[in-house]
Amino acid sequence: MYRILIADDSMFMRMTLRRILEKNGYKISAEAENGLQAVEKYIKYKPDLVTMDITMPIMEGIESVRKIMQIDKEAKIIMCSAVGQKSLVTAAIQAGAKDFIIKPFQSERVLSAIKKLLPQEKLLKKHLDNPLKNC
Repeated sequence: MYRILIADDSMFMRMTLRRILEKNGYKISAEAENGLQAVEKYIKYKPDLVTMDITMPIMEGIESVRKIMQIDKEAKIIMCSAVGQKSLVTAAIQAGAKDFIIKPFQSERVLSAIKKLLPQEKLLKKHLDNPLKNC
C-alpha cells in the first residue's frame, strides 16, 4: 500500500485530500502544517509520494520541494495550488515537483496525478489481499 504525506497549512484541505486518498486505497503516513514539517516528516516517514501546498508558513512549499529533492532525488511530489499561481507552479516544477493539482480539489484530477507517478500494481495487491474489506 502506498504511503502519502499531505503538506498543507489548511486543515480543511488536508482533510479533503485525506478523504479522497483513503477512499481510493492510499494510506496517509503523515500530515504537515508547514514546509519545515513537510521536510522533517519526509525524512522520518519516507513516503512514496507527497502532496505539497505552495503557500505555507515557516517554509514555503517550493523551498520544501528543493530540500526534499536534495535528500531524495527520486522523491515524487505533487504541488497543490490555487488558481492564479502559474508562475509559482512553474517554479515548483523547476525545483523538482512532478505535477500539480489546482484547488479546490477534484477527486478525478487528484487521482489522475497520483496514478501517473505510482504504479497501480501495489494498490491493486492491497485490494486483492483483502477483497471483502471493500464490499
